[in-house]
Amino acid sequence: MKQKYERNRSVVFFAPDVTDVSTIKRAEAFRENGFHITVLGFRRSRYNNDYDPRWPYIELGRTLDRNYLQRSAMLLRAVFLLFIARRYVQRGARYYARNIDQLMLAIVSKFLFRRDAAIVYEVLDIQPAFTGAGLYSRLLRLLERFCLRQVSLLVVSSPAFVHEYYEPMQRYRGNWFLLENKLQASAVAEIEPAAASDASPSSYKWTVSYVGLIRGQKTFDLITRLAEKLRGEVLFKFHGILTTVDEEAFREALANNKNMIYCGDYVNPRDLAKVYEGADFVWALDLENMRNNSRWLLPCRLYEAGALGFPCLAVRDFEVGRKIDALDIGWTFKEPFEETLVEFFRTVTDADVARKRERIHALPDAAFVTSDDTSSLCRFVADDTVMAKRNRHVRRRPRARRLILPTEESADSSAP
Repeated sequence: MKQKYERNRSVVFFAPDVTDVSTIKRAEAFRENGFHITVLGFRRSRYNNDYDPRWPYIELGRTLDRNYLQRSAMLLRAVFLLFIARRYVQRGARYYARNIDQLMLAIVSKFLFRRDAAIVYEVLDIQPAFTGAGLYSRLLRLLERFCLRQVSLLVVSSPAFVHEYYEPMQRYRGNWFLLENKLQASAVAEIEPAAASDASPSSYKWTVSYVGLIRGQKTFDLITRLAEKLRGEVLFKFHGILTTVDEEAFREALANNKNMIYCGDYVNPRDLAKVYEGADFVWALDLENMRNNSRWLLPCRLYEAGALGFPCLAVRDFEVGRKIDALDIGWTFKEPFEETLVEFFRTVTDADVARKRERIHALPDAAFVTSDDTSSLCRFVADDTVMAKRNRHVRRRPRARRLILPTEESADSSAP
């Protein structure tokens, strides 16, 4: 039994960024659940640059955000590095791959070094390139569809990814598991309390915090227009790093609007209490890809804000908006966003905010912090019966099959 236990719990994790918070969460979860893990991953110079993993890892090189040519070259280089790392790759009974690049590396590794390895594919975002109507998008979908035939388990952070993309567009009928972007229970203990501040109280009525990857020019432009209309009334604070927002436009907007301030990068989870301190609302309106990814995702900031007791602002009828409305832990808005948000900030009361915060604190920790989520995933990954079934063997199913342990209670009515 010991040999079987070790074989089933030997994982090679193919990661796009070994310093990414989600990568760290997943690697730590595998370790906490008795897996032997080796990470093969790239690095990106975004945040957590000095992070030194506590688990064995092999760096495959450094990649750049939005530089797909450079990333493709690094991916080809990584194939050669696999031969150098083959003794580690051969140990893995399970290959866990995050995003399509890493999935291709996992498939190559499977055919080169370990044919009996089962593959798990995790998806945190579905980029617009995969949902478009052009030739390039169709080729990307075809490539992913081919790769999905080798996948035993699809892991998603939002059920909408399956119901809106993988089932209808990719015709995926295999097993899938919902693993939301909740805080790891072990990470909560690492959050350092916010130090007492000697600063004078804010002169603004409300403070809105934008935390994480600062992305989406359309989103940022909306905040800029709101700041212009609500000068002296609402303070907008940004914590994190710029991704798909023009840096020059960002700095110009901050220079022109004193109620927009950038507080710099931070270390997650250590600095979360400091980052969210003083917020009345947490910004979760994502307008970057409104027809697909932004409409479907459930962002990390929803769970971070909830765990720390802050209400979120989101788009109504987006997946995150539906969750906020269902739990009554914030406010949602529909177009025209500028007008409805200005009206909201000028009419919402302290009592309204206090009621939302009371509601958040009344919810169980499991709403925002992992409880059985990751341990359930690990049990499925270790289960030979589950992992032996690849997508190509279940094409006749009418729908993809969501995996839920018999002992679990699921509040997600979208489960088939």
